[in-house]
Amino acid sequence: MTPLYVIRPQPGCDATVRAARDLGLDASAYPIFTIRPLEWQAPPPGSFDALLIGSANALRHGGAALERYCGKPAYAVGASTAAAAGAAGLEVVATGEGGLQQLLTRISPQHRRLLRLAGRERIELAMPEGFELTEREVYASESLAAPTELIERLMAGGVVMLHSSEAAVHFAAECDRHGAPRARLAIAALGPRIAAAVGTGWAAAASVPAPNDQALLALAGRMCQDLARSTT
Repeated sequence: MTPLYVIRPQPGCDATVRAARDLGLDASAYPIFTIRPLEWQAPPPGSFDALLIGSANALRHGGAALERYCGKPAYAVGASTAAAAGAAGLEVVATGEGGLQQLLTRISPQHRRLLRLAGRERIELAMPEGFELTEREVYASESLAAPTELIERLMAGGVVMLHSSEAAVHFAAECDRHGAPRARLAIAALGPRIAAAVGTGWAAAASVPAPNDQALLALAGRMCQDLARSTT
């Protein structure tokens, strides 16, 4: 069976591996990023109408300041982020399925002033007319050296899941630094922008049209099958 490598930060890495294994995939966790909190200035609760959350990491690492926002409406990019928002005491009013930009089309007119809690690396959003966006960086993703075991396994090939452009660039650099053969590795990316960031020369590179973890897992599964057929 073709191995599937998940390199995103914890705890998302283990969660993705569990979901992949539930689908019968030979998935392993090798996080080459870690998340650390950033100091940030929390706007007064009355200065915005609702929160916009693009990652559960914003809630895991936002710190005690988040307690000021208990009960505030929140828009979450996906189900796991929505669950984290609810656990943090926010009132989730909508959950997206295709990324933050698409979620903006569902913002209530009552919530024209939005506070976005985000990571240091993030996608720039185009706001609908009449809406205001305040942004705060509350966490950062720090790259780690790829572990020796991962590099050794990559030499034999497999499929790699990429969840961000930052991960794509770092993974490609680690492969090149250690001489891991791109031609034996297939890339399953959480969006076209991420697939472009990883560069060329891979056995295959494909992406889902919009950020959706279930769609990415399905894509990774198909790529595992395709890679297995091409090497037999």
